[in-house]
Formats: sequence, C-alpha cells, structure tokens
Amino acid sequence: MRDPMKKTPLIIDVDTGIDDSLALLYACASPEAEIVAVTCVSGNVHAEQVAINTLAVLALAGREDIEVAMGRTVPLARDLHTATETHGPRGLGYADLPHPTTPLSPRHATDVIVQEARNRPGELTLVTLGPLTNVAMALLLEPDLPRLLRRVVMMAGSYRSAGNTAPTTEWNVAVDPEAMQIAIRGFGAPGNATRPTALGLDVTERAKLTPDHLEHLARRAGCRSDGSMDGGGTNKVVRFLGDALRFYMEFHSRYDGFYGAYIHDALAMAAALDPQLVRTEAVTVEVELGGTLTTGETVTDWRRTWHRAPNVDVAVEADIATFLLRFQDRVGKLAAHRSTVAS
Repeated sequence: MRDPMKKTPLIIDVDTGIDDSLALLYACASPEAEIVAVTCVSGNVHAEQVAINTLAVLALAGREDIEVAMGRTVPLARDLHTATETHGPRGLGYADLPHPTTPLSPRHATDVIVQEARNRPGELTLVTLGPLTNVAMALLLEPDLPRLLRRVVMMAGSYRSAGNTAPTTEWNVAVDPEAMQIAIRGFGAPGNATRPTALGLDVTERAKLTPDHLEHLARRAGCRSDGSMDGGGTNKVVRFLGDALRFYMEFHSRYDGFYGAYIHDALAMAAALDPQLVRTEAVTVEVELGGTLTTGETVTDWRRTWHRAPNVDVAVEADIATFLLRFQDRVGKLAAHRSTVAS
C-alpha cells in the first residue's frame, strides 16, 4: 500500500506544453510530492519558451520557490521540431499567464540532475515528460546516474499502439530518438536497479479529460468551468485550465474524433507518485534510428526473440478512473486554495 505520509522527492524534466502544465499542477497539488527541481528541454515549444511557461505555471500554483533550470535547446543529432499546432504558438493553448518574475536557476539542467542525484543518492525519482535530451546528457556526464537515482518514470514511446507523430512513433521519442536510446540503454543496462518505467501511448491515450471532468474540477474549486465565481472574481487556476484545454480539445476534435484531451504527462506524474496506478511488463526495447518510415519507433521484443535481458518496464495497464478522480480532486483543491490566498 502507498504511504500517504511519505514524501517522494522529484526532479521533473519538462517541455512545458498543455499536458506538462497539468502534470506540474498535479505535482504541486499532491501532498506526497517534494519537487526538488524542474528542468526544461525543447520539445512542444523551444526550451526558452518552455522555461517561461514552467515558471508561469509554478507561479500560478504558488510555488515560485521551486528551482527551474534551462537545459539543452536542440536534440543531440537532429534539427528541432516543435508542436505548436497541438499546443499553440506559446505552448499553453489560449491561456495567457502573467510573465514570470522568478529568475531561472544559474545551473544548467544537466548539472541539476547530476548534482542533486549525487547529493541524495538512492532517493530521487526522475520524471521525464518531454524528449530525453537532458537525461541523455546527464548520463553522458555521470555514467553512475542509474545507481544514484531511485526511480526513472518516462512519458515516452508507443509499444503496442499507433504513434501520434508518425504511424509508429510517439512525439517525445521522435524529437530526439538518439537521446531515448541512450536513456534506455543507460538506465536499463543489466545490473542497474533503476530500469525505467515507460508510460507510452498504449496507456496515456486512455487518460481522456473531458469537459465534464473539467466541470467537476471547477465545482471542487467552488466556481464554474470558465473560472467565474458567484459574487464576482475569477479562479485563476480554473480559468487557466479552461483556456489551455479548450485549445487542446479542439485539436483532438479535429484529429482524433473526440472533444477532450489526452493528458499523457499528468498520468505519468501520477504513476511516479503512486506506482500502483499502473501495471508494467519488463521487456527489451530498442529505438529505430535509421528507418525510412519508422525513425523513432520504440521497437519492443514482446516475444523475447532477441533473448536479451529487459531494459524497460513498459506500462500495459493503468487505473484511469482512479487517476482522473485524483486529478479532479487534487487540482480542484489547489485551485480553491489559490483562490482563497488571492482573496
């Protein structure tokens, strides 16, 4: 059973678009989460915009105390592609948050990951919600990183389902496939205790947030889904969620046939805090780096034809109902608290 009183120290690596912002709010709303630092990587938008978005979302949650560090701004070996069609030109849909006043950390993201892991060996959980560029750089800088971290949880890959970038390729891996290959080979090497847990599209595309969920969250916060409150005033957290998710839901309505949003990163964050939310299977995974049509595919040896030790714990099932209830309750409660503080 999960101990609700036990803190889980986290380093969160993000490319803050809409679903990353939901994951950050979920972490801020979770009493068992100790957010040590947030590191930024290019992906949904350029890393400089990622840093602005991250600082702004943390300020919205009242967590300006969290260190936010800029990481590498381009993939290891390829040109950068971003996802503004999915997340909007600035990465947060229609939402318009105040420009953050909190400065970025003087440390580079790679140094944050390595130094904090050295400072607290065996304690930290690294949660990756974007391309694995910073993580690969950290492994190259500190090959002992797998023995310094407690766990690694990744939102990355597509193992038994279609891709969302190309027919067989998931976005975070597609942006920097070389980094993903370095990460799974490093953390999943035989003898390492930190074989990564990967939540791919197989489970994250079951985490559909609908307008009804947003309405329930708003009621939990004491307002309507657009953030408006009886007696005047606006709940800024709920207003942000409504504006950001409206863009995301419109995208999924055009391309995926439903009006709602896959909240991939928030599910990965929840699984990092409560491993019992997912069931995993240990398998061997390699990343296709040179395919004509399949570059970035997470090639998975489900039948063990390679006869090699597994290097990834792939999530094959997730308790989506429990996760969505927790998301609505926790973020709704955070929104209510922030509204009270503002008043």
